[in-house]
Amino acid sequence: MSESLVVCDVAEDLVEKLRKFRFRKETNNAAIIMKIDKDKQLVVLDEEHEGISPDELKDELPERQPRFIVYSYKYQHDDGRVSYPLCFIFSSPVGCKPEQQMMYAGSKNKLVQTAELTKVFEIRNTEDLTEEWLHEKLGFFH
Repeated sequence: MSESLVVCDVAEDLVEKLRKFRFRKETNNAAIIMKIDKDKQLVVLDEEHEGISPDELKDELPERQPRFIVYSYKYQHDDGRVSYPLCFIFSSPVGCKPEQQMMYAGSKNKLVQTAELTKVFEIRNTEDLTEEWLHEKLGFFH
């Protein structure tokens, strides 16, 4: 018997937080880490961070549980310009429970649409979340 794919809604307060985050004026790196409340079948806020580097962010992620991250990143272009792309990072570490992975995977697109994000990346190992990795991913959007 196959389990039906659960698509979780996004908590109302989180939708509002993401909207404000999108238009923030600060120029430091910042992150909103989200998780799924399995009982409520809702994507909810897990943690918020200001002034956090990719390496510090990686240390905040659980090694065996998926997380969604919206990351405002100060990106230095090769020509000297600076931009502040909003990145959506889906951390789905190897070793997660399959039902947990399915629930997160099923809810990812809904969350991306809700947050209106276009730079969507996935990591399977939290160790991969580095400055170099992010630069490489963002390099495709020139």
